[in-house]
Amino acid sequence: ESHQVLAQLLDTLLVIGTKLTENPAVRMRLVEVACKHLTDSSHGVRNKCLQLIGCLGPVEKGIAKEAESQAAKDVQKIIGDHFNDQDPRVRTAAIKAMLQLHERGLKLQQAIYSQACKLLADDYEQVRSAAVQLIWVLSQLYPESIVPIPSSNEEIRLVDDAFGKICHMVSDGSWVVRVQAAKLLGSMQQVSSHFLEQTLDKKLMSDLRRKRTAHERAKELYSSGEFSSGRKWGDDAPKEEIDTGAVNLIESGACGAFVHGLEDEMYEVRIAAVEALCMLAQSSPSFAEKCLDFLVDMFNDEIEEVRLQSIHTMRKISNNITLREDQLDTVLAVLEDSSRDIREALHELLCCTNVSTKEGIHLALVELLKNLTKYPTDRESIWKCLKFLGSRHPTLVLPLVPELLSTHPFFDTPEPDMDDPAYIAVLVLIFNAAKSCPTMPALFSDHTFRHYAYLRDSLSHLVPPLRLPGRKLVSSPVSPSITPHEDPSQQFLHQSLERVYNLQHLDPQGIQELLEFTIRDLQRLGELQSELAGMADFTATYLQCQLLLIKALQEKLWNVAAPLYLKQNALASAAAKQV
Repeated sequence: ESHQVLAQLLDTLLVIGTKLTENPAVRMRLVEVACKHLTDSSHGVRNKCLQLIGCLGPVEKGIAKEAESQAAKDVQKIIGDHFNDQDPRVRTAAIKAMLQLHERGLKLQQAIYSQACKLLADDYEQVRSAAVQLIWVLSQLYPESIVPIPSSNEEIRLVDDAFGKICHMVSDGSWVVRVQAAKLLGSMQQVSSHFLEQTLDKKLMSDLRRKRTAHERAKELYSSGEFSSGRKWGDDAPKEEIDTGAVNLIESGACGAFVHGLEDEMYEVRIAAVEALCMLAQSSPSFAEKCLDFLVDMFNDEIEEVRLQSIHTMRKISNNITLREDQLDTVLAVLEDSSRDIREALHELLCCTNVSTKEGIHLALVELLKNLTKYPTDRESIWKCLKFLGSRHPTLVLPLVPELLSTHPFFDTPEPDMDDPAYIAVLVLIFNAAKSCPTMPALFSDHTFRHYAYLRDSLSHLVPPLRLPGRKLVSSPVSPSITPHEDPSQQFLHQSLERVYNLQHLDPQGIQELLEFTIRDLQRLGELQSELAGMADFTATYLQCQLLLIKALQEKLWNVAAPLYLKQNALASAAAKQV
């Protein structure tokens, strides 16, 4: 008689049923028990019954046809009847049970869609949240099905109708529902481009109704029989008042959904809207162009996490867009952000951004150099950014070269300081642009060629090999026979290993000195070249062990037993511990 005991009992039966996966007869019996108690007056009991039916209900059609009990009824019909239960917790449980059936492999019926749409207006946020999820599932199952538009003779694809309804939920009173709706919008990539683009427009189209053709409007005026001034038939005929309650949601729901989401007071909703924009823009280049202004505006959000997500989103869609100068100006303003994560994310964005004009390239360079002055620790990230910026826009960098290098057609200009990180940044931009622009090296002065040779050796991961007019390709002076396209750092590593290979021909003292020099060089190489750090550090450690072993073996006291010798000789003992 106790509702609490009964609910606990049903919970126990659910656990038992989930363990008995190979015994369908017992599971059917448990479903029958749950169906009998669905009329219980306690919401807790009804909750557990629906949960049990969702987890154990038959998903194979054969089982349902063979059984003749109450459980043989369509489980979807049983669960659907409780969508209108008086208790919101039961309504939520019914929707979740339906979703559980879907997850277990049962294809939900399309008839559930209209019931789920009514639940979007429920007073309780848990019900609305579950209903949004159910509508999304049905839109993925029946995207091309045709559904009627309420208060109209027209029809529309189910996925478009569902998209409009979920868009409408982005303005829900509960921020939890708004977050969920915004996230689900991103995965609805089958929606028509017409509805997709309306999400960025606050203005409602055609008085919230479909725009009728001229023929339909003329026919309506003619049939009204009203007189007019004579210029147009029926132009002063009385217009009907628009009934706001009768307006269908497909036009009004989608309009401005992302605008509302991006301006939401809760930062979780803004992040979800940005993520959804990213997913939709990746599958639609035209939509990517239209949402660009909105994403750029999000760079100025007060929450760092939102700014960071906006930058990552734009980086993912950067192949489909080209930044205008005003947009680039807003993007570059973020370089003054105090957060290093934000600045480095923006550097990565600029690496794969398309800029439309040479003024844009110049603006980006100037702002990056300001960033370098204000935050010197960003040096490596800025150099890498300029490397890709130059290689992506060689034709835009070309007209800027004389100004950037301060060259003059008649007079020699002073040689810049090679230790200046800003000058290195400019050279990295120019040299990477010159790789695919063969006319650019003709604008270089003599000291630029010398600086290229220096940077090619010291920053080979940032400076590409160039074919310079009248000059040989830069190669290592140690081994001129090595092809110029090899990385000098790799060359140095190979040469160090070759030296070690020839140690057997040297005297013991020479071996020790050469090993010490080689270990020092390899450690320095690991510090300078992060790509080779693992290989260089491993080799240096191995050679260090070899050096310690050689030093220990040089002692003349090995005529005693090894355990005794290690105790008596401090050098050998220390060497053994280090190895």
